[in-house]
Amino acid sequence: MADSQLANKIEEYIEKIHYSDRYSDDHYEYRHVILPKPLLKFIPKEFFDEKEGTLRLLTEAEWRGIGITQSLGWEHYEVHAPEPHVLLFRRSKNYVPPAQPQQANKPSNTKRK
Repeated sequence: MADSQLANKIEEYIEKIHYSDRYSDDHYEYRHVILPKPLLKFIPKEFFDEKEGTLRLLTEAEWRGIGITQSLGWEHYEVHAPEPHVLLFRRSKNYVPPAQPQQANKPSNTKRK
């Protein structure tokens, strides 16, 4: 398969990632993400636990790198061995994203007369 065809196929799988509704307990809100099964064969081998045959817990950079998009604060906290394409995420129920630095007003390049 040519590189462009492969990239298109991966993008097609990424578009089919399913995000559950959020659910919560007293401490966390949760959601699960279901990857299309064919996408698993494009995930780097080092993301898998060889002994278990499932994905290991992924860092935010890793799960974002395979096409999962979520707001800030989510952590991949559990794998579900019977269904390795299902990733379980959680974040603190009271999570507040870090404040974005305010951009200072830049002086205008226009000259005053």
